This record gives sequence, structure tokens and C-alpha cells, in this order.
Amino acid sequence: MLINTDEISAIDQELNTKQPKQIIKYALDKFDNIAISFSGAEDVVLIDLALKAKKDIHVFSLDTGRLHPETYAFIETVRKHYNIDIELVSPKAELLEPFVKEKGLFSFFEDGHTECCGVRKIEPLKRKLSTAQAWITGQRKDQSPGTRQSIPVFQQDTAFKGIDEALYKFNPLANWSSEDVWNYIKMFDVPYNPLHQTGFISIGCQPCTRPVLPNQHEREGRWWWENEGGKECGLHATNIISKS
Repeated sequence: MLINTDEISAIDQELNTKQPKQIIKYALDKFDNIAISFSGAEDVVLIDLALKAKKDIHVFSLDTGRLHPETYAFIETVRKHYNIDIELVSPKAELLEPFVKEKGLFSFFEDGHTECCGVRKIEPLKRKLSTAQAWITGQRKDQSPGTRQSIPVFQQDTAFKGIDEALYKFNPLANWSSEDVWNYIKMFDVPYNPLHQTGFISIGCQPCTRPVLPNQHEREGRWWWENEGGKECGLHATNIISKS
């Protein structure tokens, strides 16, 4: 399915006034081959909303091999709670093993996180998205003022290619705040990662994520040894591309 630029803009403007459940329903109705990206944190809200819109959904999560033990347990909790399959997409051994042999397990503290994320996250995501027409993410504008404040609800993802070359992305929670997410979690008894109870807000790989202090922004807990620039691993590279 190819959608021209004008139509993409029109769809985004229309959906921008809708609630997340309506956006997700539109996405699931428009694309047969669409996947929900589940990070193991509050993105479980996407699953809860999607199941209320349609019972047959496809969910995947990137297993970098370096997630917190609590996150692995949480993925299993979500799988059982909703009685759904969650596809775990892992790095290719032929790429990961030489990288670890050459650089070790903690090269990102010296070289930055880009190379490690490329092997453990970007390549697996690229491989997964090459089989889809579109994907649904839990990005919010308030997650990162430097890179996410202008994210649309609907866009073409020019950083990756889908099964039809063009790939489309829905960000149903774009206009929600962190407070909105947690109000939903509490209201509907949605399971959440227990790490959130110990000061973690944005949860990624165990070595690269730490709790934040009161009044610190959530992204300050990610790759804290690096500068204060765009804190993105590359999964949402269009956020940075669009600002260049």
C-alpha cells in the first residue's frame, strides 16, 4: 500500500484530534499486516487499547539480551495476562558474537551507545519491519523535548523499509502525557514493569538505564554518561532526521 505525501498529512491531521483507541482502531483497520512494538514498559497500554479494538493483534518486542530481569519477567506477565503471543526478536548471532569478541560487553561506556544499539536493536528491528506494512509505537511528545516534541500521530517511516518498500508508523500516544498513561494504567489495572516502582521511568537495557531523581526528565536515565543531545538509540531515527 502506497500513500502519497498529501494523504499522509491529511490522515495525520484527522487522527491528531482522536483518542488513542480510535487511532489504533483506524491503524488496525487500514493495514492487515501491522505490528505493535512492545518495549516492556508502559507501552503495554498499546496492547490493552488494541485488544479492545480488535482481538487479533500482532505484538513484538526486541530482546537485546541485556534487558533487566524484571523486564523479562514482565514480558511473560503481559503474555499471560492478555493471553497473547509476543514475538521476541533477537540480534543475529553472526553479528553479535564478533562485536562482543572485539569490543567486549561494555564498549558503549567508551564508544557511545550507537554501535551496540545498532547490533542489538536496529538490525533486529529492521529485519522485523521488513515483513510489515506498518507498526504502532508508544512514542509521546513529552518523552524527549529534544527529539520527540514534533512527532506526528501518523507518518511514513523513512528510516526503515516495509514489505511493500514503504513503511508507515502510528504513534497513538503522541499527544498523551506521562500522567495520562499512568492514569490509564491505574484506571484499567494494566500490568506494568515493577522497575517503575523503584525510580525507573524510561526503561531500556540494564547497563544503559538507571532511575532518575525527582524533577529529572525521564530520558536523563538513559545513556547518562553521554552528552545531553538527542537521546535516541535509532529505533525512531526519523525523529532526528526530521530535525536536521
